[in-house]
Amino acid sequence: MTNCLEILRLKQLGYSQRTIESMLHCSRHAVRQVLEEAIKQGIHWPLDEDVTNTDLEQLLFPDKHTDVSMYVEPDYQYIHRELAKTGVTLTLLWKEYCHKCYEAGKMPYMSTQFGDKYRKWARVTKATMRIQHKPGDAIQVDWAGDTIPVFDSITGEQSAAYLFVAVLPCSYYAYAEACDDMKTENWLNCHVHAFDYLGGVARLLIPDNCKTATASNTRYETVVDRSYQELAEYYGIAIVPARVRRPQDKSSAEASVRFAETWIIASLRDRKFFSLHEVNEAVAEKLAELNNREFKQRAGTRHSAYLEEEQPYMLPLPAAPFEAAVWSVAKVPNDYLITDGRNKYSVPYNLIGEKVDIRVTKNTVEVYFHGSRVASHRRL
Repeated sequence: MTNCLEILRLKQLGYSQRTIESMLHCSRHAVRQVLEEAIKQGIHWPLDEDVTNTDLEQLLFPDKHTDVSMYVEPDYQYIHRELAKTGVTLTLLWKEYCHKCYEAGKMPYMSTQFGDKYRKWARVTKATMRIQHKPGDAIQVDWAGDTIPVFDSITGEQSAAYLFVAVLPCSYYAYAEACDDMKTENWLNCHVHAFDYLGGVARLLIPDNCKTATASNTRYETVVDRSYQELAEYYGIAIVPARVRRPQDKSSAEASVRFAETWIIASLRDRKFFSLHEVNEAVAEKLAELNNREFKQRAGTRHSAYLEEEQPYMLPLPAAPFEAAVWSVAKVPNDYLITDGRNKYSVPYNLIGEKVDIRVTKNTVEVYFHGSRVASHRRL
C-alpha cells in the first residue's frame, strides 16, 4: 500500500517528488498521483492524529474500492456546500441521497455510516470551519491598524488615510475603502458603500468596540451609538458588537484586515499619493485582486464563492440609499444658537439652558427636544 501520509508530510517539508520516490521506494507515478489528488480535494499536511493511511487512501482514490463495496459513495463536497445553507441538515441530505440511490437501483449507506463518512471527510480536508457561518447571516466590519500616507502636493505635509474593511465570513468576500478620519460620518458612509458594493445586506452587523459603533459595551449592557442604530433600522439589520477581549467574535474580519494590510496597504508602500481619491483608486484595484485570488485550500475565489453560495441569501437594498446622520447632544446657550462644528443655527429662545439632540446630515441640521423636532435648517 502506498504511504500517502508520508508522501504529504515529506512534500510539506519541501522534498522533491524524485527524492520522495527514493525515500519511500515507490514509483514516481504513485507519488505524483497522490499529490495531484490531494491538491484537487484540498487536503494538506498536517492532518489529525486519528487519520490513518487507509482512511486517506480511500478518500483520495475511492474508485479503487468500488469493486469491493456495494454501496454508493456520497458526494462529500456537495454535502458540505448544502450544509452551509439555512435549514439544511445531514438527515435531510441523507434522505435525498437515499432517494437518488433507489432511483438508480443502487444501495445507499445507512444514516449513521453516512454521517460518519462525511465527518471523516470533513476532518481530513479540514473543511469543518466553513459550516460555522451561514450564507447571508452576518457582515463583520473593522478599521485596519495601519494607515496609508497621503502627501500635500504643495507643502509636502504628510497625513494618514485610514482603511475600512467589511467582510462576509461565509464566502470571505471583502470590501475596503480609505477615509481621511475614523469619525462617525465616514464610518456610516463606508457601511453604505459596502452594502452597495455587495448588492445587499446581511442579517447581522458585527462591529468592533470602537466609539463610532458603541457608546458602552459591558457584560451587563450594550449601548449602540444612536447614528449607527439609525443606519441598522433603515436597512432592517441587527447590530451585535463583538464582546470585549473576545477576538473570536469577529475572527473573519480580523483575518481579512490582516489580508488587507498585506495585499492592499503593504503592496502600496512604494507608491506616493497626493489625494484621497488617488488612494481609493489604488485600493479598488488591489481589492479586486484580493477578491479574485484563488483559494489555497478549496476551489474558486472570494468573488465566485459569494456569487454561488451567498448572494441569493442577502437581504435586498432599500430603494433609496441611506443618508448618514450624526447625532450629538448640546446645551442651548444664551444666544440660542447651536453649531454643527462650523456654522451656527437658531433654535426657539425658550430652550435656553435645555439639553437638545442635534441631528446633522450632509444637507440638513435638525434639532430635537424630548423626541420632538423643534427646528430644521438647510446645512451651510
